[in-house]
Amino acid sequence: MNDFQKELVMNLRKFCQDSIEPHMEHDDADGKFRMEIFQGLGEYGVTGVTLPEEYGGMGLSYQDYCYVLEEIAKFSVPYAVTVSVSSMVQTILKNYGNEAQKAKYLPALTSGQEIGAFALSESHAGSDAANLKTTAKKVEGGYMLNGTKMWITSGGIAKTYIVMARTGGEGAKGVSAFIVRDGDKGFSFGKAEKKMGWKTSPTRELVFENCFVPTENLLLSEGEGFKVAMGGLDRGRVAIAAIGVGCAQRALDEAVRYSLTRQQFKQNIFDFQGLQFMLSDMATETEASRLLVHSAALSLDSETPNSKLCSMAKLKATDTAMQVTTDAVQVLGGVGYTSEYPVERFMRDAKVLQIVEGTNQIQRVVIARHLKKEYEQHA
Repeated sequence: MNDFQKELVMNLRKFCQDSIEPHMEHDDADGKFRMEIFQGLGEYGVTGVTLPEEYGGMGLSYQDYCYVLEEIAKFSVPYAVTVSVSSMVQTILKNYGNEAQKAKYLPALTSGQEIGAFALSESHAGSDAANLKTTAKKVEGGYMLNGTKMWITSGGIAKTYIVMARTGGEGAKGVSAFIVRDGDKGFSFGKAEKKMGWKTSPTRELVFENCFVPTENLLLSEGEGFKVAMGGLDRGRVAIAAIGVGCAQRALDEAVRYSLTRQQFKQNIFDFQGLQFMLSDMATETEASRLLVHSAALSLDSETPNSKLCSMAKLKATDTAMQVTTDAVQVLGGVGYTSEYPVERFMRDAKVLQIVEGTNQIQRVVIARHLKKEYEQHA
């Protein structure tokens, strides 16, 4: 970390300690999201880290962004994910929106006054996203949306939604992208999902019943929606990877601190070699994940995105988060399985990191495709 990044993280840590940490145990139990926390993150400037200053962002690098997400995730994976998804919506608007769309929607998002959400998945179209069924029929002055979206992060609390819907034939070429606002006629919310983790981050079904979307809310042109959706994947995967690193680091911190004070057989349990081996592996895997995340982020900052590295970072960091949090619970033993300590919460929160932004099985498919292409080129 350079001096600027150290100061950024140090100040952000103070905010998280004061404004997030005191609430997490109770809010996790109650499934409560606090908009004032998100807006507080906005006032601090971390809800639009990579967006240009002209749209209210900080204009910082993706490496800076990774440090920000990692730090927030050490206190709350769900709030880090909320920042991540809203930031992905901002990036989509910046890259694919016209000037009128950017001016209209970005300032409220970058400032943290509003939250953005991304709506691609459906009940039968998860990893096979090009198979989506939600339709957008051309009518006078715009489009009529009909269908449902599933498992939408920040559903119900977000104000601006990027929604993928079918305007043409089957497959990716028939998909278009639309900007839909909370409160639009015909747009409502279905059930709130009851989840293993991320309990402070609402996940809702979106329902479109003859929802009119004006032509001015179409992103790019008809049939370019899948390009819009895929355009944010590398960045989204690196963001989730950074969150995985933060989740793993917090679990490691808790495990080491506990093992240095917990005594059994008249010695600290840290001094047992079996635990030393476990903690050493946890620390090594966490640091290896961090390095891979920042290598992928560097490719984004240099404007030469390396999709293989981005998938590797997401795969490695989130698998590491799951393993390290599981081991942390084991180190703490019985109390680790209770909410007296936060490691059980981080273990639950880690699981879905292996699923979102492309499952880790999909990441392996992506990596394998790149390997095949690379080796065939040099055959």
